[in-house]
Amino acid sequence: MKFTLQNTDANTNARAGLIETAHGEIQTPIFMPVGTAGTVKAIHQKELTDNIKAQIILGNTYHLYLRPGTDILQKAGGLHKFIGWDRPILTDSGGYQVYSLSGRRKIKEEGVTFSSHIDGSKHFFSPERAIDIQREIGADIIMAFDECTPYPCDYKYAKNSMHLTHRWLKRCCDHFDNNPSMYGYDQTFFPIVQGSTYKDLRKESAEIIASFDREGNAIGGLSVGEPAPEMYEMTEHVCQYLPKEKPRYLMGVGTPENLLECIALGVDMFDCVLPTRNARHGLIYTSRGIMNMKNAKWKDDFNAIDEESPSPVSRNHSRAYLRHLVHSKEILGMQITSLQNLSFYLWLVGEARKHIIEGDFASWKAQMVKQVTTRL
Repeated sequence: MKFTLQNTDANTNARAGLIETAHGEIQTPIFMPVGTAGTVKAIHQKELTDNIKAQIILGNTYHLYLRPGTDILQKAGGLHKFIGWDRPILTDSGGYQVYSLSGRRKIKEEGVTFSSHIDGSKHFFSPERAIDIQREIGADIIMAFDECTPYPCDYKYAKNSMHLTHRWLKRCCDHFDNNPSMYGYDQTFFPIVQGSTYKDLRKESAEIIASFDREGNAIGGLSVGEPAPEMYEMTEHVCQYLPKEKPRYLMGVGTPENLLECIALGVDMFDCVLPTRNARHGLIYTSRGIMNMKNAKWKDDFNAIDEESPSPVSRNHSRAYLRHLVHSKEILGMQITSLQNLSFYLWLVGEARKHIIEGDFASWKAQMVKQVTTRL
């Protein structure tokens, strides 16, 4: 993988760059739609490329390991061929699922034993096994196996957890470097900064993972319940210690406002289930603000869903029609709302990139934050 830093904003820490992978280029800043189980929910792969303009998607190691299983993925030739996707894929390591399965897992130095949410069966992830699974999935970008701490989290626990993550990182790197890529193309590896909301721990973690000199770095353990100002404070703090010449990936973030604020702090890559999850409940994001399509106010509004959307579906269907679909619980309603939200997210980061290059990002962002947080 190669990263080229192309432009920086004069008034913020926003950056525009280019990531080159075996499956194509990624223009940053970028949002990655989440394809948990080999599918971005309610969205066909053709829509992802043609209308949403997705350049990379995310797959979930824990879920793909359980279903369909890496034996099936290997027989298919990897996840790309299994789902018919020829662009880059990033996989998380399963660390966040370990965090979310607090009642179903046991953490030790060796790794994590957990129970499947599907059938209760017992499984074990070590750092080495997490790397192997991601290799077998066929990800272009593989994430380190880490422990994601909850919020709030006391200092002692956060410190011990961070050191465990660093010890696991050494094991991940050794195993990654000593085993070949699969499916005939190069795979790359990102470490993850932890440390909860403690500045000294975040600084220590950022410096340690930077010392491993991998092709990119991630910031984990945020957007887990802490107030947004704390998330921004930690993100800004960590970005000071991560190398400027490598992409920075803020995991699991977030709202359109979160994206804009964190782009301004120097983040290059994002992912979040929010746009598709909220879409399935009728909440959509547009260039003018947030709309709850369950509200009766839209039932006779025949304006386009979002006139500025890059998606023809959002320009050619009315709010009244979408409200009818959502109110009637039609599957097409979930498809259109998901398409709208992902199209908007990709449009938003694309516009941010354009304004970083043009030199007026700060003023554009100030106006855009007001728009995307407005309830219509």
